[in-house]
Amino acid sequence: MIKKPKTKTIKRLALTVLVFGFLILHFFVPRLITEIRNPIVGLIKRNKPVKVELVADNYSEIIRKDLDITSFDNIKLSALLTYAAKDSAKGTLILLHGIRSSKDHFLELSTFLSKNGYNSVALDLRAHGESEGQFCTFGVKEKKDVKALMDYLIKNEDIEDIGIWGQSLGGAVALQALGYDNRIKFGIIESTFTDYKTIVNDYFHLNTGFSFAPFSNYLANRAASIAGFDPNDAKPIKYCSNITQPILIVHGNKDDRINIKYGKQNFSKIKSSDKIFKEIESANHLNVWKIGGDNYFNEVIQFLDNQNH
Repeated sequence: MIKKPKTKTIKRLALTVLVFGFLILHFFVPRLITEIRNPIVGLIKRNKPVKVELVADNYSEIIRKDLDITSFDNIKLSALLTYAAKDSAKGTLILLHGIRSSKDHFLELSTFLSKNGYNSVALDLRAHGESEGQFCTFGVKEKKDVKALMDYLIKNEDIEDIGIWGQSLGGAVALQALGYDNRIKFGIIESTFTDYKTIVNDYFHLNTGFSFAPFSNYLANRAASIAGFDPNDAKPIKYCSNITQPILIVHGNKDDRINIKYGKQNFSKIKSSDKIFKEIESANHLNVWKIGGDNYFNEVIQFLDNQNH
């Protein structure tokens, strides 16, 4: 005859499961949000950027230069400067990638910009690519990294007419940088969010099928504590009210990762009188360039050329 488990044993087992579950939720799950260098996290969270060919393969007259920048907290940042292919550059764009991507994502775009007369500087955000660091801070520290890059370009490269182009996380950083440093002359912002806690809640729902804001806020706050940043400062929409520079906001209307409503909310808060909102029909989070195609990039070049008038 099989004996039933004793009540004490069941209670101990239940307590063990609860304690183990709490430890996982308190120490590991938050790292899925902010920790980039963790190899286990890297296996679970991986983006596959969509490759878009913007220029002919045989366009080889491009001069590039590796840059090493030191940020405010002694983080070493890596960037790639691509010079305009024409005698005199019309301007310079800082290019900021999405989470778990790198500056290599912009190799073809930088060539396209060079061909059209623009320098570009693709930056590996902290904890990404060849830059140092372990954690993403959703713009809180990254906006200061952009400032350090601006300081470097002005002092060491004699470059002053500088704009910024950011995608997703890079777009959130770019909005905060525009509101933080008015030396940035203009911006192009693609597919980004309004604030850190909201997007953590949305991604929790996307990955689990349900959401509970108090719980996702706990995870967001815990992740921020581990990464060493104030979660209440990771709000691109807060910085939008400081933006007076010309700006182009772009969002796909089929984006299931970062809803287009966030792009519209950011746009509504921007003070600039020279602002454009472009909705890319049928584009999701990863294929704005592909769906937008030549028409989109022609509009981008027109927007950039307008900044020289």
